[in-house]
Amino acid sequence: MTTARVRRVDVPQVTPGGEDLADSDYVSAFELTAPRSRSPEEWARATFEGAPAPLRWCLVGGWTLVLGLRLGPRTSPAHVLGWPVTDSGAHSITLAAASRLVAARNVVAVDGARVVWVTSVRFHGRVGRAVWAMAAPVHHLAVPFLLGRANRRG
Repeated sequence: MTTARVRRVDVPQVTPGGEDLADSDYVSAFELTAPRSRSPEEWARATFEGAPAPLRWCLVGGWTLVLGLRLGPRTSPAHVLGWPVTDSGAHSITLAAASRLVAARNVVAVDGARVVWVTSVRFHGRVGRAVWAMAAPVHHLAVPFLLGRANRRG
């Protein structure tokens, strides 16, 4: 049996959802191999909404209070833990939100036995860049942890 694992991977020029990343100031990609079979939306929901309640509160607090992202209703089917679903298909889903500091996108793509989570951020000025510099280390820990947890929790 193959063990699932999450690892940071090289960022593609274009996201699996088709978005061009050329206008991004920051991009990261994490890949989960040998995942459970789910749609991209199910992966996004399991990853963000399936996190333990205290961690969900920290995520939403960081997104809204630190990054200033304008999120929607956390229980809406058109949102994933408040992130608006801006594009959804059989192989990928895109979540996007913006603030006066940053514009951020998360693209979750499923391709056979792998899930790729790509995050791109565009900074609005020096303050946005500085705030993201503080948030990025948390992002680098949170996404692989949550993606792996979502896989383990079935």
